[in-house]
Amino acid sequence: MQWARIEPLLPDRTPKRGGRWRDHRQVIDAIAFKYRTGTPWTDLPERFGSWKGTYR
Repeated sequence: MQWARIEPLLPDRTPKRGGRWRDHRQVIDAIAFKYRTGTPWTDLPERFGSWKGTYR
């Protein structure tokens, strides 16, 4: 339900140039996990992918 509310606010996943964007849901979940637990970006679990991609 919450995802349906914020999905229209996120950018299109097909960029005009460059590589493909990561799944928005994975990035949003990683950011929420980081702020909920207080963990540093570098200590994000692997299930969220590269911490650098989430940080950017």
